[in-house]
Amino acid sequence: MPNKRRRLSGTVVSNKMDKTVVVQIESRFRHPLYGKVVSSAQRFKAHDEGNACQIGDSVIIVESRPLSRTKRWVVEQIIGQDLSAQVEKVDELSEAPSDATVASNPTTAS
Repeated sequence: MPNKRRRLSGTVVSNKMDKTVVVQIESRFRHPLYGKVVSSAQRFKAHDEGNACQIGDSVIIVESRPLSRTKRWVVEQIIGQDLSAQVEKVDELSEAPSDATVASNPTTAS
């Protein structure tokens, strides 16, 4: 028998805390009286045991017992990773030729 805990999918907007991420859940609905499409967003703090989540990742969170004063959710699965948020290693950047050395030499610049 599957458990009846709520599951929500959202985007990680902060991972600055240890073993905790902030997940933003966005929803859109039509206003019942005026018919305008209204968007709303909620933020939940979720437990991330291995600090595996990065900013921009799509995750599924599941409700759990209270883990702290504000943390009542646990990251169940990372759906997709945002590769644009990851930073390249410094060693890879130092191997690439830089344009600053070419521009600083006045004899070669015309």
